Amino acid sequence: MNSFHSLPPDVRSALCVLSFFGASVSISLIETLEAGIQTPLMVPLDTAIAESIVDKREESFYFIHDKLREAAYDAISSEQRCLQHFQYGLVLGNVALRERDDMLLITAVNQINHGGPQAVVDSEQGVAVASLNLDA
Repeated sequence: MNSFHSLPPDVRSALCVLSFFGASVSISLIETLEAGIQTPLMVPLDTAIAESIVDKREESFYFIHDKLREAAYDAISSEQRCLQHFQYGLVLGNVALRERDDMLLITAVNQINHGGPQAVVDSEQGVAVASLNLDA
């Protein structure tokens, strides 16, 4: 297995995204997020599987070891993590509302709330976030 920092940038980036959702994440959520943020995730995660960093089981990606997830998560600054949690939550929240997917909405709001109030850029966005929280 390669060290995290020796992996190609797209693989490191996909692993960082995966790490925002914990030790395991449904493949469908990653596919939804990939479409929403318009960043390749699935192909780089297949490379991570080949490198024995993540695996697929029962329709989910999961990190082989907690230390690998921690390395991916810690590779991003605290400030950037807040912004990315928030961004991922907004993307997933829009999909959840459009598709009326309550489980996805809960995941979205969890991500938004991880971002915290400092990620809100204006009052209009604050109202939208409050509305998503109420819907969840």
